[in-house]
Amino acid sequence: MTDAAAHEQLAERLAHTYTGVVYDVMRDAGREVRTLPSDIRPLLPDVKLAGPVFTVAGEIDETLEVHQTMLEWTGLLERAPAGHVLICQPNDSTIAHMGELSAETLQLRGVRGYIVDGGCRDTDFVRDIQFPVWRRYDTPADVRGRWAPTALGEPIQIGGTAVETGDFVLADQDGVVLIPGADAEEIIAAAEEALQQENLVRAAIREGTPPQQAYLKYGKF
Repeated sequence: MTDAAAHEQLAERLAHTYTGVVYDVMRDAGREVRTLPSDIRPLLPDVKLAGPVFTVAGEIDETLEVHQTMLEWTGLLERAPAGHVLICQPNDSTIAHMGELSAETLQLRGVRGYIVDGGCRDTDFVRDIQFPVWRRYDTPADVRGRWAPTALGEPIQIGGTAVETGDFVLADQDGVVLIPGADAEEIIAAAEEALQQENLVRAAIREGTPPQQAYLKYGKF
């Protein structure tokens, strides 16, 4: 199996779990659990995003001409790897770091989604094409003549949390959790097993089993 096929398989399995259960199995195993700040929220309701991470960093640079910033931005879009989730640290809280044409470009290139510690614009259009975006705020201001990427694929920090290319990410309505790429298979398998246990607890509760008794029987609640 190729790396791309293996990543695809793991991403699909991860998408059938949820952030809470992934958090729980990592915590219970004594692992460090990395989550992104709670104010990074999904643009689309009831959408889940899972896959391997490709990181982006950038910053405001108003010495650049509009043409140069657009070359830098479109170059970023062209280098975004298919099958991945882009996670961006823009080092900025004033402009949008994603918009409709960019979202459509990434979607057509096979990018799974985009998570940014910054802003988004053209939100109605992005919703229309159903491209998954998690962001902190919305604004009409864009990158033209103001912002450019400075690093692709390099380690970044978001809210004190380390994010690396090769991690796996799961994002849903509860938030965003990161999984070390080397441990993804093990953690996803543990999450799948925990889901099965939760189903047993759920069935027991629905059949009238007291919650404490259900917990003691299955070790899960």
